[in-house]
Amino acid sequence: MGPPSPDPSAPVLRLDGLGWSVRGVPIVEDVSFSVGEGAFIAFIGPNGAGKTSLFNLISGICPATHGSLHLDGTDVTAEAVHARARRGIGRTFQTSSLWPGMTVADHVRLAAQAAAGPRASYRLWRRADRYSEQVADTLHRTELSHRADTLAGALSHGEKRKLELAVLLVSDPRLILLDEPMAGVSAEEVPALTELIRSVHRGLGRTVLMVEHHMDVLLGLADRLAVMHHGTLLALDTPEAVMADPTVQQAYLGEAL
Repeated sequence: MGPPSPDPSAPVLRLDGLGWSVRGVPIVEDVSFSVGEGAFIAFIGPNGAGKTSLFNLISGICPATHGSLHLDGTDVTAEAVHARARRGIGRTFQTSSLWPGMTVADHVRLAAQAAAGPRASYRLWRRADRYSEQVADTLHRTELSHRADTLAGALSHGEKRKLELAVLLVSDPRLILLDEPMAGVSAEEVPALTELIRSVHRGLGRTVLMVEHHMDVLLGLADRLAVMHHGTLLALDTPEAVMADPTVQQAYLGEAL
């Protein structure tokens, strides 16, 4: 039995005092905010500010030691990674986890099989035409159709990031967490990857949270900026308001720009 249907009246994601401590040392502390359908929030802050740790809490990789997390109005604070994925959370990471010796199409096919579950995935394998169409559609959307039979190890950094998005999108997530998608990507490939992320957000109507250090990229994508500092949420507002906030400038922007 799958997760309950989303509550249309509830925010996609709500954090209430969420935090994570290790041996009494706070890594993420008392973070609270809500994310509505179709929102795009970019998280910024110095290295070690707690951005990736917060994503780990949201996706379930790290267990919350206090506070709560709700998806579509349901408390999922105690749920494991796979359970949250079934509810619609998709996640990419700073460091690529692709298999260099596996083709682009096989990465997407394997992700589709995992997302479908053991019984459904068996039926998909039996109906190869439908399964191939699902993979082909995802590769087309992520501009990788021409690389379907290419080994992942032969891809450029930008293409690897596109493949990571393809692996994520084939499971049809509602909430997408992108952790530094531009890391390692050449300047020439950044615009195309930016446009792909924009198409996922606006074209597919997905809710997106993104950690990124390229200010020009995130200012062109996000409707709100969230500033992390020493494991706490320092500010969450429109890009214009955050950029003009003296506290933010002193803590981060003024030092980085």
